[in-house]
Amino acid sequence: MSSYDHRDIERKWQAEWEKTRAFNVDIDHAPRPFYNLMMFPYPSAEGLHVGNVYAFTGSDVYGRFKLKQGFDVFEPMGFDAFGIHSENFAIKTGTHPAKLIPANIHNFRENQLKRLGAIFDWDHEVDTTDPAYYKWTQWLFIQLYKAGLAYQKDAPVNWCPHCATVLSDEQAEGGVCERCGSVVETRVMRQWFFKITHYAAKLLENLETIDWSDKTVTAQRTWIGKSEGANITFAVDGHDLDLTVYTTRPDTLFGATYMVIAPEHDAVGAITSQAQQAEVAAYVEAAGKKTKAERQEDKDKTGVFTGAFAINPVNGEKIPVWISDYVLATYGTGAIMAVPAHDTRDFEFAKKFDLPIVEVISETGEASGDLSEATTAYGKLLNSGEFSGVESEAAKWAIVEKLGKDGRGEKAVQYRLRDWCISRQRYWGPPIPMIHCEKCGVVPVPDEDLPVLLPEMDDITPDGSGLSVLARNEEFVNVTCPVCGDAAKRDTDVNDNFLDSAWYFFRYPSVPRADVAMDPAITKKWLPVDMYIGGNEHAVLHLMYTRFVTMALHDIGLIDFDEPFKTFRAHGLLVKDGSKMSKSKGNVVNPDAFLDDYGADSFRTYLMFLGPYEQGGDWRDAGIAGIRRFLDRVWRFVTENDLADGMPQDRETLGVIHRTIKKVTEDLGSLSYNTAIAATMEMLNHLNKEERNFKGEAEILLHLIAPFAPHIADELWTQLGFEGSAGKAP
Repeated sequence: MSSYDHRDIERKWQAEWEKTRAFNVDIDHAPRPFYNLMMFPYPSAEGLHVGNVYAFTGSDVYGRFKLKQGFDVFEPMGFDAFGIHSENFAIKTGTHPAKLIPANIHNFRENQLKRLGAIFDWDHEVDTTDPAYYKWTQWLFIQLYKAGLAYQKDAPVNWCPHCATVLSDEQAEGGVCERCGSVVETRVMRQWFFKITHYAAKLLENLETIDWSDKTVTAQRTWIGKSEGANITFAVDGHDLDLTVYTTRPDTLFGATYMVIAPEHDAVGAITSQAQQAEVAAYVEAAGKKTKAERQEDKDKTGVFTGAFAINPVNGEKIPVWISDYVLATYGTGAIMAVPAHDTRDFEFAKKFDLPIVEVISETGEASGDLSEATTAYGKLLNSGEFSGVESEAAKWAIVEKLGKDGRGEKAVQYRLRDWCISRQRYWGPPIPMIHCEKCGVVPVPDEDLPVLLPEMDDITPDGSGLSVLARNEEFVNVTCPVCGDAAKRDTDVNDNFLDSAWYFFRYPSVPRADVAMDPAITKKWLPVDMYIGGNEHAVLHLMYTRFVTMALHDIGLIDFDEPFKTFRAHGLLVKDGSKMSKSKGNVVNPDAFLDDYGADSFRTYLMFLGPYEQGGDWRDAGIAGIRRFLDRVWRFVTENDLADGMPQDRETLGVIHRTIKKVTEDLGSLSYNTAIAATMEMLNHLNKEERNFKGEAEILLHLIAPFAPHIADELWTQLGFEGSAGKAP
């Protein structure tokens, strides 16, 4: 039985598509623009892995589907090439990233991506390490600064000792570095932040209306973490200062028998008594050496009394103020009111340090007499003055209202989301475009002086000082203040590489324009992105940051929309023989070998056949052979049959064909690629049983396989005598 030569056919059509610029869109004049975006890859030395190809193919199949519907599909590709991963690999291998990355990009583009048969428009490629790109990343930083959305402050931050840099909260979830897995430490350092919390309410509110995968929306909603409660203000006895706590349970306020503040709280020095200073100082120092994960572990609580007392605003009672590392300065106000009868952590702490436990809520409003453990349920208040006997929910806001009359309480909404720590103490990234002048303070680099070029340095190994490698380059550091002309110093941190990817989709359509980041007319025509497909692992990093940047650009007045993507779909995870792929297991699929042996069409079609695209699939090496046999059958159906003109006349065959067209069209629109392929296989089985076959049947068959197997589809399309491309034919 004959089989087609995938090597010759795929080389032929890839060359033809490149020569004729078959998939290059007229950005300025396209009548039916459709922006089809996939997450651009980090160009590793190992090359594309099968997970990349799975993601890209699913996105490209959708782009080809829209192409066949008559849209002018813009499907760009680029490279997310800055960041710690590139730098660490360069240090490990002794090859400078400035040499490593261009070679990696060339390999990705020429030896791998161009073999996939995707409709990439290479005229609009971006490389985040290109000064022509990061000039505009720096420009974006300055726009956010001018809008009051970028600021610098001393703050407890996540420090990765292995990567020797600060991490955002999102990059240190669970107390470990998302890049290397090291346990993260807490350090107080001066850092740059983006005020993403300014948009917390809008980021949450818009989740109700955007067309995104449910699991991504859920992840973002959880990460933003809205809670409704109250800010309660406690005066500190004998001091002219207050401590404010945020609580979702104002109904328990009468049971607050002590307060706890974080070791990093600003008030520690002011309220600590002279007798307690040595003990407090030692405790604060010890807490600073613990990781956030260690501090949040469910184990024996530690703490120290400050010597100060706060005044409970509902009953005037003095309650001791303690310091404990289970309270974090970065959460809430860095202070809590402790209600040991109705909070498990507070109960454990009170038991350990013999602090009072007062029951103020029970199911009936009568004392239960059981204080052996904390009870967190709602009920009726007791031991709560005028509010005794009132249901918890009603008492909550009545207590807040009463305190509000004295300026001691108010309703408040709080979010788990924290501002984005943007600065990194590394080398391989776009330098932060700010200048520090003793006379003028912090000054942005003027637009005409952008980009601030990353200087060439031979030794880029972090020294553990907490300063960037760039701080060692005096020629880079020492500059003239653009405002007053005095001697000044550059900021020596670089931007988090997640800023590069937070706006890259804005840049694609405007490449290669060098005078603006985003051409206003082009941006209005092509954005927001119509379809974005990528991994759900980026839900609270990349995808949250893209939304923040888009909202900021909207408020600055540069765009007229506030969400970056009309539709986002998260693809599933690809596993091999039932196990997650990893180098340590030795089960990583090498795309190159399968592209060589079976061809891109078989590889693409098999990947999409493995299972529902949004759920993922289980790769098995033997499975691709079955898909290759299917494509060989398509080949033989077209080339070895004596095809009559027109279409069959029997109702059964026409019914099969029309049902298949409807099924495949619906499945392509919903990313149900596996069932679309299965339906096409069933149709071919039916056609092969017919005594006579028709050219019209073959034409429809090629329409159906074209999004999955574009090379063989175009080859057979031509052999049937049709002009143009099966991939573009409506």
